Amino acid sequence: MFAIAARRLGYRVHVYSPDYDTPTGQVADVEVKAAYEDLDAVAKFAAGVAALTFEFENVPAATAETAARHTLVRPAGSVLYTTQNRRREKTWLRDHGIPVTPFAPVNSRDDLLAALAVLGTPAVLKTAAWGYDGKGQAVIRAAGEAEAAWASLRNQECVLEAYIDFGHEVSVVAARGLDGEMAFYGPIVNTHANHILDTSILPGDLPQAVGREATAIARAVLEGLDVIGVLCVEFFLTRDHRLMVNELAPRPHNSGHLTIDGCVSCQFEQQVRAICGLPLGSTGMLRPAAMANLLGDLWTAGDPDWSRVCAHPSVKLHLYGKAEARPGRKMGHLTALGSTAGEALRDALAARAALSGPGTGNR
Repeated sequence: MFAIAARRLGYRVHVYSPDYDTPTGQVADVEVKAAYEDLDAVAKFAAGVAALTFEFENVPAATAETAARHTLVRPAGSVLYTTQNRRREKTWLRDHGIPVTPFAPVNSRDDLLAALAVLGTPAVLKTAAWGYDGKGQAVIRAAGEAEAAWASLRNQECVLEAYIDFGHEVSVVAARGLDGEMAFYGPIVNTHANHILDTSILPGDLPQAVGREATAIARAVLEGLDVIGVLCVEFFLTRDHRLMVNELAPRPHNSGHLTIDGCVSCQFEQQVRAICGLPLGSTGMLRPAAMANLLGDLWTAGDPDWSRVCAHPSVKLHLYGKAEARPGRKMGHLTALGSTAGEALRDALAARAALSGPGTGNR
């Protein structure tokens, strides 16, 4: 989606990945297959492009540092370094006065027991690095479950977070350009299933004061980290309307995919504009929008019958071109537009439900 936006603006796109025939590689001009740890290959790749960005956080810091010696890296490797580790990220947020879920670092079983004594139960133990979509975490509902939780995460560096009884999960996707100009989408209201993003709607039915505060927090994060590019701030909104930052993602985000069809300039175009030094585009909404994820579970009986989705005229189908469908893997999404976000969500869910009916597999 980033490559498509860049090509539409007239740029050539080179992609570096440890895999071949990747979704980006399918639409890029050049695809290089090499390990992120192969710093000689990274250096050669970086020297051949005018600017470099990354599409997920699990890129080693040394890779970004090597690339930065040969080209512009945006957002900077320092942003990647902070946000790819939960402990560093949450510590940065707390130290900058940004509301964050209560947490404690955990390096040992004794650390975990001490943290539980302070934060109480239930609580969530998460690995500090390499976790996403519910991976690398364990819920502790009583102190007696601490041993099993610690063992399940293989004694890694962790963070214990207080369990938040939230009313909504909210995200603000934002962009910041070279001149400090900023643009904001949202707040977007999200739902999750099995710790994986399931649906997103924009606009969310939230008090205006919540939207203003969420945008102000996103602005503070962009400025504090000196982000050039797109960043998503994910929040818990408590039942008494308090915002707490859950995670940061220094890139276009799944919850912002609805901006492709629902806004004047989508999050991927904003990423291209920001890293290439162009003025940012408008985040104005064309119509209220909803997004529903398509996970690999839908491929269990074979390729889904996409005509069932396309029979819904208000629904747009986006497939990512991933080679293998696996349960829980994001393979694509549906976007629907409507007179209200609720109407759009109903249409998106109805189109997705049509894929799960009898006779939906094509073998």
